[in-house]
Amino acid sequence: MTVLAHRVDTVTRDALAVLQPGFEGTTAPAWLLRRVGEGLTAVGLFGRNIASPEQLAALTAQLRAEREDVLVAIDEEGGDVTRLEVRGGSSFPGNLALGAVDDTSLTREVARELGRRLAECGVNLNWAPSADVNSNPDNPVIGVRSFGADTHLTARHTAAYVEGLQAAGVAACTKHFPGHGDTNVDSHHALPRIDVDLDTLQARELVPFRAAIEAGTKAVMSAHILVPALDPTRPATLSPQILTGLLRKELGYEGLIVTDGMEMNAIAGTYGIERGSVLAIAAGADAICVGGGLADEATVLRLRDALVAAVREGVLPQERLAEAAARVRALAEWTLRARQEARPEGSRASGVGLEAARRAVAVTGAGGPLTAAPYVATLAPVANIAVGDETPWGVAAELAALVPGTAAGVYPEGASAGDVLASAGARPVVAVVRDAHRHPWMTEVLDALVAARPDTVVVEMGLPRAEPRGRLYVATHGASAACGRAAAEILAGA
Repeated sequence: MTVLAHRVDTVTRDALAVLQPGFEGTTAPAWLLRRVGEGLTAVGLFGRNIASPEQLAALTAQLRAEREDVLVAIDEEGGDVTRLEVRGGSSFPGNLALGAVDDTSLTREVARELGRRLAECGVNLNWAPSADVNSNPDNPVIGVRSFGADTHLTARHTAAYVEGLQAAGVAACTKHFPGHGDTNVDSHHALPRIDVDLDTLQARELVPFRAAIEAGTKAVMSAHILVPALDPTRPATLSPQILTGLLRKELGYEGLIVTDGMEMNAIAGTYGIERGSVLAIAAGADAICVGGGLADEATVLRLRDALVAAVREGVLPQERLAEAAARVRALAEWTLRARQEARPEGSRASGVGLEAARRAVAVTGAGGPLTAAPYVATLAPVANIAVGDETPWGVAAELAALVPGTAAGVYPEGASAGDVLASAGARPVVAVVRDAHRHPWMTEVLDALVAARPDTVVVEMGLPRAEPRGRLYVATHGASAACGRAAAEILAGA
């Protein structure tokens, strides 16, 4: 610990302790190490910070040289949302695929293996799983990140995921409380609203969170959503009724409450990140997640100073800030014990991701695998911010490895079936889509392709809601690399 750390007063240290900031680069910058020495207890990692498992392990060792119990957090859901394998795609299917298989022992094993890989790299807090019930199929931000639209299926798999992850010594952070599944707005862009009554919330949204709490989840992440039945004026992240009244008192949750990213427009565009952070801590949150977009020292100092000023001015009770900081430090201490107590994996663990992806694939239609090298046309929507556009997806690369001569092209909105057919020539067409039901242009292209070429194969790598079309319709329930491999094996007859 640096000498300067001893000169930092209690309120300032507590204000630093509740922040979970990000940073640029694949090594820890000097400013970050200095703030860790002054009391910063957590750091958030994103794809920009990760080049390889070896580099990540060196980065986390660098942080732990300054503070042994530092919380190193990451948004590693597996499936479509991956930071650990951001450049190649995840070796694991995501939640929807696991829900489609509906084998809680498999979900537990997948989460445990994912946790083991994170722990090997020095990561000890995962902002996962998503416990959202995807009751709105047009949801633009949850979708395949949910275990499904069935409340009780989502609950049992949420619990299994928490148990598996924490058995590997990595704290789970169940999100997005009180449930982001029934929204039609992405909170990265604006403030979503869920207009349902209390009975519906209790019977649907809250059930998976109750299961996660019973399973011992170490953290819960709040959602930037307005739920008028619970609080008509403030989003959940800033609501004492939701964080303290509902989550703490009614549900009996005693662990860490983490906010979703405060730079998301649902908060930053309405309250601002400084005022939003003060209101979140006052409402009952214990940790402020920031750094997906704002990843510099100035942001950390702005938030630290806003919290300190709020205490000095009597806007934020010092006891509340101290309580929040104490919960952060308690989780940090737990991770030290959990790392020592984590049990080694069984022999099947390393291949469990691909096994799960294979089991999740559903095939509709007649006819066998491809009989000639195909043309793979990927109809690519704009990726939502949670998933990002850095991570490759689809089946082209995986199919090319199994079927020599495979050709491919990517088609954004505005492309036509004629464009695809002109490039395909006489080759069989494999059309790959993601959430076709949410993108009318995709449906139009698919209909035209199938009309012109009835032997077209369709691979849906998002939520399989559209009517099956083509000679074969393959639903992977996710777009991870593992899901792409599983679909390619079916198409190639491997």
